[in-house]
Amino acid sequence: MKKLILIAVLTFLGFSAQAQTKKNKNLKYITEVNGNCEQCKKRIEKAAFGVPGVKSANWDVDSHQLTVILNEEKCSTADLNKAIAKVGHDTKEVKATQKDYDNLHSCCKYERE
Repeated sequence: MKKLILIAVLTFLGFSAQAQTKKNKNLKYITEVNGNCEQCKKRIEKAAFGVPGVKSANWDVDSHQLTVILNEEKCSTADLNKAIAKVGHDTKEVKATQKDYDNLHSCCKYERE
């Protein structure tokens, strides 16, 4: 009987220790995205949130820095950059097509490199 209780206690401790080792699958990713105004901010953040796995997105108008928290199991940084380029904004990794850039409002057009 003592052995049975000891096995039960050890099993319980094993499962509780295993449950506490949780892997963090979220990644904080920062990249530069070209844009000019609050309208750009809304468009860039909306495109980022359109990617499955993106938990938060914030684009700073002054620094042009996009800060995103994403789940690496559901999406990649490449997926995020492609989605932003698709709405007309260049990132360091992916450039928007000329057609997508031309669809931007006149105040949102930035100098392209």
